[in-house]
Amino acid sequence: MAKHLGPVCKLCRREGEKLYLKGERCFTPKCAFEKRNFAPGQHGRMASKGGGRGGNRTGRESDFARQLRAKQKARRVYGVLERQFRRYYEAALGRRGLTGLNLLQILESRLDNVVYRLGFSSSRAQARLLVTHGHFTVNGRRTDVPSMLLKEGDEVGVREGSGGLSYFKDLGVLVEKRNSPSWLSRDAKKLSGGLARLPERAEIDGTLNEQLIVEYYSRR
Repeated sequence: MAKHLGPVCKLCRREGEKLYLKGERCFTPKCAFEKRNFAPGQHGRMASKGGGRGGNRTGRESDFARQLRAKQKARRVYGVLERQFRRYYEAALGRRGLTGLNLLQILESRLDNVVYRLGFSSSRAQARLLVTHGHFTVNGRRTDVPSMLLKEGDEVGVREGSGGLSYFKDLGVLVEKRNSPSWLSRDAKKLSGGLARLPERAEIDGTLNEQLIVEYYSRR
């Protein structure tokens, strides 16, 4: 399971935009990015004043820097470590179709991401924690692997033994208020859902630049 032990708000500041890693807190005035929207580190504030980011005072980024930032942003959004992210890229390369889209579809089909997309958690980090603690089943079988890749037709649900916990007792009301993408099926009352199909590009975060990610790995 991917782990980031430092403050996640620094990741947003490093990318120069909100990645919504803390879920609902990111939509409130308490969000740290609202108060310190410059890159972390002793040169961060200076770089932001000069129009650059992360120590680049000229404000110009090389092609490699742009590719690296695109890759790092995707990693941080989905909470994936470098080695695993590289494996996903290699798997995407071996599939038919556009490599970049294949990569995003693989990331979207992770169990923790599907739990988050279904509205069963407020962030992917919380979804990973819930899955790791064994609160969810896939096709009726308990699993504690957040990185499990789902296939079309797979069903996800709250484990019967976890339904009595206070978190899940109150979850039904929250789930109904949260949107779920059309490529997923969901039953808010039963706290279950499934992967109806793989998402199309228009249904995935438009701020991610998969072409730059492909260029990054192609040059290595």
